Amino acid sequence: MNNVKRIALTAVLLLFAAAALLPLDMYIQKPGGAYELSPLVEVKGGDSDDEGSLSLMTIALSKATPLTYAVSGLMDSRKIMKAGQVRRDGESEEEYNLRQLQLMEDSQINAIYVAYNRAGKPVTLETEGVIVLDVVEGSAADGNLKAGDLITGVEGEPVVSSDGFAEMVASVPTGDSIRLSILRDDEEMEEEISPGTIPGTGGRKGLGVSYAAKRMIETDPEVEIETEDIGGPSAGLMFTLEIMNQLMDEDLTKGYRVAGTGEMNEDGTVGRIGGIDFKVMAADREDIEIFFAPDDEITDEMRERIPGIRSNYETAAETAEKIGTDMKIVPVKTIDDALDYLEALNTKRK
Repeated sequence: MNNVKRIALTAVLLLFAAAALLPLDMYIQKPGGAYELSPLVEVKGGDSDDEGSLSLMTIALSKATPLTYAVSGLMDSRKIMKAGQVRRDGESEEEYNLRQLQLMEDSQINAIYVAYNRAGKPVTLETEGVIVLDVVEGSAADGNLKAGDLITGVEGEPVVSSDGFAEMVASVPTGDSIRLSILRDDEEMEEEISPGTIPGTGGRKGLGVSYAAKRMIETDPEVEIETEDIGGPSAGLMFTLEIMNQLMDEDLTKGYRVAGTGEMNEDGTVGRIGGIDFKVMAADREDIEIFFAPDDEITDEMRERIPGIRSNYETAAETAEKIGTDMKIVPVKTIDDALDYLEALNTKRK
């Protein structure tokens, strides 16, 4: 091989490597998998001899490269997403991951609370404080607070809810500072911060952080959930059903392979989630027989803001028809809708 051909081949290989490996500020979304919940959820002394299964569904999200970007544009089972569709404005990867894990924790706590209430078992829920999810650059909190900080008190008073924390901060007179009690990496500390104008908000005043309530739940019997690095709130509905299935003697699944998605709210309503079309594709690939989809309400305001928006159930049903699956798509607005559907099922023949 002469030098010209060798240089040309090297250039081609370098271009291919760049196309395959160079990360873009974009993401590729695609179908993930089904995770059976019985190995992940354990109610102490709970029922464990059920014939069917309950599974949560995931989507896969990866950084785009020029190569995957080009390929994904040709596939119905891939979706190209801008960074702003995944991360909040100014949110780092670390802050995004923290937010997703906090959303998963919230979904688990709500699932436990709803399941134990429905099953008539003892459960108590308390707020330990608010956890900082991200800090706006240039805000009053910048340099004083960091993602992961747990704010447990304000001026010596305990933080008992996220709304209560917001009211405490809002009550500080202009120019005055506020004393926060913080738990950071298991170390207790205090910070004095003067709320100020938050950059990029049109003059709104505050600390310049987003946060969520950090809650603690106690149950009888005890329950443990192990989800490793699965993030987001969308498994809440299925967690609730699995916990109830172990708390109760009867088999909720009636022998079927059941999956679904949807955020579980504290009042038992099922909230809208993203990527439901890919979860339907993944469920079909995993031979799921029944799939619960949030039947969320689409308001006129939402239709005006996002033309063409549809409910999760509508998207799921359309996807199921498109891929030609025999899987039953079931709309649910509340946990009771799912329970009623399962109760009405005939037991699957072996």
